[in-house]
Amino acid sequence: MCGIIGYVGTRDCVPLLISGLKRMEYRGYDSSGIAIINDDKIHIYKKKGKIEELEKGLLQNPHSATIGIGHTRWATHGAPTEVNAHPHTSFSGDVAVIHNGIIENYSELKQALLLKNHTFRSDTDTEILAHLIEEFYEGDLQKAVIRALHRVEGTYGIAVLHAGEPDKIVVARKGSPLVIGIGDGEYFVASDLAAMVEYTRDVIFLEDGEVGTISREGLTHTTLEETRIDRKSTHIDFSLDQIEKGGYKHFMLKEIMEQPHTLEDTMRGRIQVDEGNIILGGLQGHLDALKKAEHILLLACGTSYHSALVGRYLIEEWARIPVQVEYASEFRYRNPLIEKNTIAFAISQSGETFDTLEAMREARKRGALCLGIVNTVGSTIARETDGGIYLHAGPEIGVASTKAFTSQVTVLTMLGVLLGRQRGMSAEEGRNILGDLRKMPDLVARILRTKDDLLDIAKTFSRASNFLYLARGPNYPVALEGALKLKEISYIHAEGYPAAEMKHGPIALIDRKMPVVFIATNDNVYAKVLTNIEEVRSREGVVIAVASEEDKGIEHLADHVLRIPDCHPMLMPLLTVIPLQLLSYYVADILGLDVDKPRNLAKSVTVE
Repeated sequence: MCGIIGYVGTRDCVPLLISGLKRMEYRGYDSSGIAIINDDKIHIYKKKGKIEELEKGLLQNPHSATIGIGHTRWATHGAPTEVNAHPHTSFSGDVAVIHNGIIENYSELKQALLLKNHTFRSDTDTEILAHLIEEFYEGDLQKAVIRALHRVEGTYGIAVLHAGEPDKIVVARKGSPLVIGIGDGEYFVASDLAAMVEYTRDVIFLEDGEVGTISREGLTHTTLEETRIDRKSTHIDFSLDQIEKGGYKHFMLKEIMEQPHTLEDTMRGRIQVDEGNIILGGLQGHLDALKKAEHILLLACGTSYHSALVGRYLIEEWARIPVQVEYASEFRYRNPLIEKNTIAFAISQSGETFDTLEAMREARKRGALCLGIVNTVGSTIARETDGGIYLHAGPEIGVASTKAFTSQVTVLTMLGVLLGRQRGMSAEEGRNILGDLRKMPDLVARILRTKDDLLDIAKTFSRASNFLYLARGPNYPVALEGALKLKEISYIHAEGYPAAEMKHGPIALIDRKMPVVFIATNDNVYAKVLTNIEEVRSREGVVIAVASEEDKGIEHLADHVLRIPDCHPMLMPLLTVIPLQLLSYYVADILGLDVDKPRNLAKSVTVE
């Protein structure tokens, strides 16, 4: 989603702002801009399209300043045009605002301001906020911002400048992440740690309903009721080289190739293979509640929803607890029943997914113990849940999630074993599962060494108009995920189905122009999947099979075979997803598309 960066200190802030905006490109955007204060005047520079366009304009008209704010916009209110790009200014031009989120009552506020002879240039809700702050300004920017925000309904992460206070940035947050970075005589603000990690690792996360004013003299941190807050900073561990491409053409390919290491990091210190046990430090205070749990609720969106579907198979199989998997965006708006002893897990790579956060809050209101499964330390879900599990997958920059999915499935596997061991799973079964889980980094590495085999298949099918992905059991969610990856980055229509459901509609689509991807691994439904393959072949469909290395018979049924090693049948999703990630990547790259920043998508969806 949109990105915010701000700086006040002694450096020339223009290159710093541009650098920060570039580090947030992966979040998705359609325009960018900066505002700086120089000679007690606010100067605005903004462009539609890539940040390079903004950078070119600044090179042609160079400016320097030691205070400024920058923004990448993903259009919500108003088309992606230069006039709608942020920053937005007030009627006089003395106030500049950048904003992530949505002002829900902007129309009502706009009408009130029109009656006071304000005129507006853009179609955005953000411009109303700039005018509202100016309306309340009486010499103290922080007080004006607070008064304005008391009138606002909706979500926001904002940074505000005023020409009359040329050494201050006022920031505030409600529902949209903001973090303040602390340097030596300088301060930063950003919506994403990646934007500032080059300059500082010491940060303060703003909570909802909090306001901060940063200047060269320091930080003033209060609530919207102006109660002073004294919060210690947090030191962030990840480094700049973790968010660089490392020689790969795209972040997505880098992150696919990192998975042997990220799986290792996700498991590190948590598995006791000899005892068949799992230790999850973030759940240690809730072991009694987990043991008494009668229902598990998994709340997620997109790729995280698919990992949750895999988790349902694992937890129900090993722990015999009913598991309900919900699209977070739908859960919030029906009148959900939360039964006694329900534990809800909010699953989100970023930890900022708005629908998942709100669904978690709704589950808590209705009596569930809420825990989190997130990748981003210090994220809102991580802070608001009662406990949880970090993925430790490192920063994921590519919009299409890859390594976060496999880390989520790994965490859910460990959670399934933990719950199973509480409920009668034998130590021997635990050892067998965890022994195979420990092999996953090596098995994934074996698949990745054959990645070039995918290239020829991708070339063959890169011009297909439609794909169908079919699987059964725990691999069915992988079929959904494989189809989603192809849609996200190649813009080819693809659908995932349980293989048996093919006969209930999709079979009508099958012809020689329709590639059908089957996941056909050695498990208890293997024979059933082979029957489904025969049904496709009889209608001249083209079959691409993900199958075991030892399965020689599949070659007589499939036109193309993607080989994976054998492992415990319930752990297969960690392997079967890898060739599907690579297939999607290669197809998109062959088509010459922007793999890391697919159109209309954002990495962290922080609005409804």
